[in-house]
Amino acid sequence: MADQLAPADVRRRKSSVGAVEMQGPNGTVKTVMLEDMNAEDRLLAEQFGYKPVMKREFGYLSTFSFAVSISGLFSTVATTFSYPLYAAYPTCGGLYYTISRTTPKAWVPSLSWVTGWLNLLGQVAGVASSEWGAASLILAAASMGTDFAYVPSVGQTVGVMAGLTVITGLVNSLSTYWMEKMTKTYVIFHVLVLVTCSIALLALSHHAGTNHTAKFVFTDVDNTSGWTPTGWSFLFGFLSVSWTMTDYDATAHITEEIKNPELKAPWAISLAMLFTYVAGWLFNIVLCFCMGDIADILASPMEQPVAQIFYNVLGKGGGITFTVCAFFIIKFVTFTAMQALGRTVFAFSRDQLVPFSSVWVKILPLTGTPILAVWVSVFFCIAINLIGLGSYTAIAGVFNVCAIALDWSYCIPIVCKLCFGKFERGPWHLGKWSTAINIWACVWTLFVSIIFVMPTALPVSAESMNYAIVYLGGILFFSLVYWFIRGKKFYTGPLIEAQAGEGDSQQSRSSNEDDVNRKTEKEGQVIA
Repeated sequence: MADQLAPADVRRRKSSVGAVEMQGPNGTVKTVMLEDMNAEDRLLAEQFGYKPVMKREFGYLSTFSFAVSISGLFSTVATTFSYPLYAAYPTCGGLYYTISRTTPKAWVPSLSWVTGWLNLLGQVAGVASSEWGAASLILAAASMGTDFAYVPSVGQTVGVMAGLTVITGLVNSLSTYWMEKMTKTYVIFHVLVLVTCSIALLALSHHAGTNHTAKFVFTDVDNTSGWTPTGWSFLFGFLSVSWTMTDYDATAHITEEIKNPELKAPWAISLAMLFTYVAGWLFNIVLCFCMGDIADILASPMEQPVAQIFYNVLGKGGGITFTVCAFFIIKFVTFTAMQALGRTVFAFSRDQLVPFSSVWVKILPLTGTPILAVWVSVFFCIAINLIGLGSYTAIAGVFNVCAIALDWSYCIPIVCKLCFGKFERGPWHLGKWSTAINIWACVWTLFVSIIFVMPTALPVSAESMNYAIVYLGGILFFSLVYWFIRGKKFYTGPLIEAQAGEGDSQQSRSSNEDDVNRKTEKEGQVIA
């Protein structure tokens, strides 16, 4: 889009990248020049229009671990298991940038604008709902420790949520080096917890008197939602699945920090989704075999059915242990989801998609991370959860809108690919099955979106209303107003900051190196 800008605008955009101060693991600070980066990474970034400004630390294991952590299978199932029980139970820019590669030039601004705002809403809702789930789990463990003498209030849940979100912000203020080290070990811990908990539940459920037969698990349907027919009610249980498996594009938002991202990012996403699908299905079967009476666990004073299952089957000690493990796992979810959200805000600000863009693109020299983008994300994640103080029911809408908004933002680029035929395959692709899978993804998303905006119980009241449509309508209305007030006047889609062969010789860069270093030290942002 650089050809649509005035020369002064292009120069101003290009003056935001080129070198950055970074702190290594030994505490030393140095200015990293772009030409010093891996040749393949630099060429890839130039090919897609952005110069890399964040250090690439993520390898295969850490990228796969990041992709798995975004689902947080063990903990996300734990925090959303009530939905199927009530229903019926048997580049940094990610996809937003993809629009510019799959859509005719005239359509790029409007479609990338809508995709960007939907993705942003989905990610904020995803982090916010995960932080709410984390607060609920740790307070459930506290309640369990007092034999339910202590029952957390909504106000206490909101307070703990806010504190946990601040912790997430602090962790994401660290350098990418430390984020990669923490992320790498996550997948091992997650798998160990998942396997040991499943074995313990299956081994002890008979003694606890909570075990069920295979006939009950696979054929019994208990519809308490009020919806008919029962098959329709059953579909509301997909919210747990969709919330667990959504936000899988988060890995795409940290591609500027992954080595060889064109291979490692799609590889990690595909393998992580396969793991989540298979392991999640098996874990749900384990819970159904061991859960005991459905009415009893839904009436739990902790309001956490899976934590109640842990307590009923494994006793107080085992229940607290695995509930705390679920808490740690969902905190890893928030760490990685916030990292992706911060990079998304940074990418959108780089393209002037959001208000006050010049503020959110600043890079902290000490860590080489978009520090202000992280903390504005923290603010809005806390703010959206404050709705819980007025209506506990409204919080369920945050879980719903996370799945809807993210899935819509995934499908818009797919529809563009199918309609306009501009898509160019990378080294990782779906081969001859690509078109069929694309069509199915869009049809399925349209279908479940209808379900996710409907009330999950009848008759509809203020307590059973699904507020997801309110959040979704609100953000779309704001983005539309902002489009006509400001966006339509200047926004042309993702901007091109780097081009292969743009004429930046080593000699010309060296002549300005002293000025680059002085400006980096003064302003704490990426400059050229």
